Amino acid sequence: MTEQTRDPRLVVEVLSEALPYIQRFTGKTVVVKYGGNAMTEDTLIDSFARNIVLMKEVGINPVVVHGGGPQIGDLLKKLNIESRFVNGMRVTDAETMDVVEMVLGGLVNKGIVNLINQCGGKAIGLTGKDGSQIRARQLKVEHQTPEMTVPEIIDIGHVGEVEHISTDLIEMLAERDFIPVIAPIGVDAEGHSYNINADLVAGKVAEALGAEKLMLLTNVAGLMNAEGEVLTGLTTAQVDELIADGTIHGGMLPKIRCALEAVKGGVKSAHIIDGRVPHATLLEIFTNAGVGTLITDASQQG
Repeated sequence: MTEQTRDPRLVVEVLSEALPYIQRFTGKTVVVKYGGNAMTEDTLIDSFARNIVLMKEVGINPVVVHGGGPQIGDLLKKLNIESRFVNGMRVTDAETMDVVEMVLGGLVNKGIVNLINQCGGKAIGLTGKDGSQIRARQLKVEHQTPEMTVPEIIDIGHVGEVEHISTDLIEMLAERDFIPVIAPIGVDAEGHSYNINADLVAGKVAEALGAEKLMLLTNVAGLMNAEGEVLTGLTTAQVDELIADGTIHGGMLPKIRCALEAVKGGVKSAHIIDGRVPHATLLEIFTNAGVGTLITDASQQG
């Protein structure tokens, strides 16, 4: 259905159905981790930017945290710098870290800012180094085989984890109607830069802000059970059980743990949503249908 043929009554009906959700979330903070297909397909890129602007226009405070792994890999390849991974994490020496900062803090970050601004928003691009908002420490990676009595510590360079989030800058921008767009680069007390997993940063930012929602865009339909069915509404206790029995495993495990920690840390709900669906963020916020998995803490309800 094109813009010209869309029934105006349908538009009015949709807006009317969204009203209770708009009223419920006005003034609340929603942290969105942006990545995957939603960052590489033109139609999804446009719908994401429009979604973020619309959220701001109806009184919600969106905060965007983005990834950029494929873009980093592409530039490293062009520069003839080898990419090596340990446990799925990029080994990041000083030379590679320079490229990471160029891509995440420059190319990708400013591209997202420009898209949001072109849709009528007021986005400001940041890295965790701005205002020292993401204090980091080096991530220690352990490797152990059955024959080893103690685990081996592997140095993967400038790969970090979050030590502390300062929200002053983010809150100041939101209060002045700007949309913060954050690249997941942190800094330690000595001024060293660290590349941090964007899901992890989004979760910690959501915790620090006391966000209403954490939304993690993925390239899958959501968390699935053993039969391949999407699990829609889960409590933190149920997620713990699914981790324990092995239902949640592999690449989905770190993402789910990130969402789980955020909810246990005070975020009202976390959403693992299908970023391949146009307008996925709005569908998750303004409808009952949703496009992924919702995680809440039963102890916080009521």
